[in-house]
Amino acid sequence: MSAVQFIHARLAHSDRLQTLWVQDGRFISSPEKAIPGCSTVDLGGNLVLSGLVETHLHLDKACILSRCQLHKGTLGEAIEQTRLAKATFSEEDVYQRGAKVLEQAILQGTSWIRTHIEIDPQIGLTGFKAIKRLKADYAWAIDLSLCVFPQEGLLNNPGTEALLEDALASGADLLGGCPYTDSDPCGQIDRLFALAARWQVDLDFHLDFDLQADSSNMDYVIAATERWQMAGRVTLGHATRLSALAEPQLIALAHRLAKAGVQITALPATDLFLTGRDQFQLKPRGVAPLATLDRCGVTCSLSSNNIGNPFTPYGDASLVRQANLFANVTQLATSAEMLRCLAWISSQSAKMLRLKNYGLTPGCQADFVVFASAQACEVVREIAVPLMGFKRGRQTFHRPAAQLLRD
Repeated sequence: MSAVQFIHARLAHSDRLQTLWVQDGRFISSPEKAIPGCSTVDLGGNLVLSGLVETHLHLDKACILSRCQLHKGTLGEAIEQTRLAKATFSEEDVYQRGAKVLEQAILQGTSWIRTHIEIDPQIGLTGFKAIKRLKADYAWAIDLSLCVFPQEGLLNNPGTEALLEDALASGADLLGGCPYTDSDPCGQIDRLFALAARWQVDLDFHLDFDLQADSSNMDYVIAATERWQMAGRVTLGHATRLSALAEPQLIALAHRLAKAGVQITALPATDLFLTGRDQFQLKPRGVAPLATLDRCGVTCSLSSNNIGNPFTPYGDASLVRQANLFANVTQLATSAEMLRCLAWISSQSAKMLRLKNYGLTPGCQADFVVFASAQACEVVREIAVPLMGFKRGRQTFHRPAAQLLRD
């Protein structure tokens, strides 16, 4: 790839416009002499951020709301309705729905996605094969990490473990878990840690997805993470029970999570829709308190989870919108707090996914997104829409600015 200089770039921590240099898909230092064939792209003084990172998304069951019946809006109903819809999934069906969401995500400035894929005897490897194709077909614009997991249970669902190993042998990147759907939640956790050690992959659990603060599997996962020496390689999605803890309890647990290297992903759109439905007065928000966890040293992220299905009947794949939603619901407002929300969809998410060479400095992969914002905190505060994006230095999309048509 020939070299490109991106001029008039506004960076988050500088008042002066900068020039960014890219060669062979990576940022390089400013060259001492001209590079033959180097082209120039003028970024017009707009803000440049590293590509956004989606840490928890279900591409295989996205955009199926029209196939489902919603009456209660509960987690149990969502699982049941998705199971019924899943019986009709074909590889091409999953591919087309997943492609729709991927294209939305690209246009929203997302450069990396960890996508969870359901594996069980009913669906087999159908969804996995479709998402694996998407990973290859959309590599020009986005990197996919494939997390296979047993949504319908593991120990109580014979044949699932063999299918998980088949997927890992065929290119899955990591294992997920869903202990609350298993007849033996702790047994599932133990088995998945053993499998992860055997295959040398990370783990990402759906965990503590209710408000019963006195009944949690988190202590068990912390102990297993320490026992298997997997610090920084275990993530817990949802963790809504954390929102039901008193502050002293939460802080003590947060320090234990940080020490063990267990990470937390909040999924506000889903968690707000599903939790607290048994209460009318003073309805709880039920979203993991990332600000407190972050202050205690826990690696945190914000993500979309589902788009257009019984778990989350809305969504446009905008991580910026998720960050704004989380800020609103958890009453974050200062510029520093907006920057932390931004970090939970970018730099902290990249740390969670253990992405190498993430950022805007020499040696980093040249994946970045451009916003018409004067400051980075305004991106979250105003739900800014990206103007253009780049993957390995190559432009992947352009969105012309809207214009008022005055009389």
